[in-house]
Amino acid sequence: MKIGFIGLGNMGGPMAANLAEAGHDVTGFDMAPVQIEGVTMADSAAAAASGADVVITMLPNGQILRAVASDLIPAMDKGAALVDCSTVDVDSARSVAQQAEDAGLLAVDAPVSGGVGGAAGGTLTFMAGGSDAAFAKAAPLFDIMGQKAVHCGAAGAGQAAKICNNMILGVTMIATCEAFALADKLGLDRQKMFDVVSTSSGYSWTMNAYCPAPGVGPQSPADNGYKPGFAADLMLKDLRLSQQAAESADADTPMGQLAQALYAQFVENEAGTGMDFSAMLPRFEKRHRGDA
Repeated sequence: MKIGFIGLGNMGGPMAANLAEAGHDVTGFDMAPVQIEGVTMADSAAAAASGADVVITMLPNGQILRAVASDLIPAMDKGAALVDCSTVDVDSARSVAQQAEDAGLLAVDAPVSGGVGGAAGGTLTFMAGGSDAAFAKAAPLFDIMGQKAVHCGAAGAGQAAKICNNMILGVTMIATCEAFALADKLGLDRQKMFDVVSTSSGYSWTMNAYCPAPGVGPQSPADNGYKPGFAADLMLKDLRLSQQAAESADADTPMGQLAQALYAQFVENEAGTGMDFSAMLPRFEKRHRGDA
């Protein structure tokens, strides 16, 4: 396929490189001066999209997606697919999909899970929303960039799945970190805590696969000074998206709301910027009951 790829940062760059390595003709554009192996760079987003069978976007937020889509869509050929892999608000995803469909294009919102390592290794999971025809056109590319793609429903369903998943992830990580901090104060050895919880009813991905305690469980960012695998800043972004969606849908999400508030405090007031989202554990270690 002829592919346009807009947004060649830490995630988009490796994804585009994997598509080029698989033999596709990839033309890219980014606001930063980047060079990606196998990718021909264009001087604008519209130029990268011109004549493409599929245009993939990986952008920071919904506002930027809407602006870029307004440039891309008029430059694309009818019948081409616009595949947005950004994590954005559901309303923006649906608005851009409608704009694309009105122009005779196929549209897929397909946010990803798996982080920078998954992007580089081609092991991402895609959560996709859009028509059957749009998903079918994008599916071969998902197979190259990832290990799994789930068609979640109509436009916006991919974003809905992503933010619901990450709301669970944020809440669960906080609970896991709180439990380790409590275990410390109760004199319980962390390894014993892991051995019990990881094989009992409290087990979770944040405990078993991404343990926030250094030296316990499989290798995780905790064993690397909490350098980000998934940054606390990005968790805060996703939790804010979840609460924006909850407000729009009139959904009661008190745990998600509290998780957002805690990550906001951590990132904005407690030097959590640039740390992994599991660095909530050393945060809780330093605190006492009743601390503001």
